[in-house]
Amino acid sequence: MAQVSEATRAKVADEIRFDILQGVPEGENDLKRSQIARTFICLPHHILPVPTKEMYSYALQASLGDDISSALEAHIAKITGKRGGSFHAIRPPYTVLCDYRAHIFKYEAGGAGFHSGAAVTPVIPSNGHHLTLDDVQANMVYGPEIAYAPTEVIALENTLNGTIIPQDEVIAISEFAHSKGIKMHLDGARIWHVAAETGISLKELVEPFDTVSLCFSKGLGAPIGSCLVGTKEYITRARRIRKLFGGGMRQTGLLSGSVAYALTYHFPLLPRVHALAHKLEKSLEDIGVTILSPAETCMIFYDAGSIGTTYDEIAERGAALPEPLFLGGSRLVLHIQTTEAAVSDFTKLIATIAEEKRKTGFVKPEVKVNGHQDVYVRRAH
Repeated sequence: MAQVSEATRAKVADEIRFDILQGVPEGENDLKRSQIARTFICLPHHILPVPTKEMYSYALQASLGDDISSALEAHIAKITGKRGGSFHAIRPPYTVLCDYRAHIFKYEAGGAGFHSGAAVTPVIPSNGHHLTLDDVQANMVYGPEIAYAPTEVIALENTLNGTIIPQDEVIAISEFAHSKGIKMHLDGARIWHVAAETGISLKELVEPFDTVSLCFSKGLGAPIGSCLVGTKEYITRARRIRKLFGGGMRQTGLLSGSVAYALTYHFPLLPRVHALAHKLEKSLEDIGVTILSPAETCMIFYDAGSIGTTYDEIAERGAALPEPLFLGGSRLVLHIQTTEAAVSDFTKLIATIAEEKRKTGFVKPEVKVNGHQDVYVRRAH
């Protein structure tokens, strides 16, 4: 091999070099955290809250070896009680039954079909809140009819848009599913909120399910990471599939340390979030805002039209405040970094807009039409 000059090596190194901090203003992260404290938007690509300085300080002390990740996995297995048993691989054609609002149906880019070949049966809850055993039984596909792909998995999400599925309903669905040889999966991205609100242990909440996914970012504020729990055989197969897709992580101490911090110090903060959401809901109702979905945990859905305005107007005026509020759409998401001041400022903004609309002649009728939401009208003076 021909000799390579130091100048040539330096040129290559210079091409590769990248300073990600260049151009980043001093205090940028502090600014972002202050903005997050006044942000009520949580999108699939925009997760709240964000890691804190204390979390990173704790995580930096974690081991650089992969053993810390194993310790974290063992802890999650312990608190969920998912050990032992057997798992039989499901192969297409089959369907996954879920709520029509479920993330696996609406927001995962068709991942169920792409990755597993499964179809999805989205079901609208008859009670408007959560799937019931009657809903599941009415939409099951099983039997010898070859024209239909049989239901092999029932996937529930808890919370779903901040609402909690009653545990007795979960158990009823699970008992029925297992009597038919059907698997139960839980999208437990926000199961932490359920545990914090109900006082039911994580182990009890997930016991009816064969597999459970848990997110450490949503609600808890770790920088990255979800965990899949199930039987030993299932997890072995899941690891193999992850490797098949090129997955795998090394030197996970920083991430595992962040998760440990979130479990220890952020989980206990969730009841305050729920209380703040209840306070905001009551304030909005006092102003005259129609609540579409109440604050069971950390989310509220409200109708901007009920005070004669639009979500765009609210977002624009929130962004124009001296200390901006970041808003969008009907969903308000509160989190452990949401401040009392942000909630107060949002309430004042809504009250101001509502009063302005009333002065221009907007009236919200008290009656409902055909059982649907209120019909809103504008009346001249």
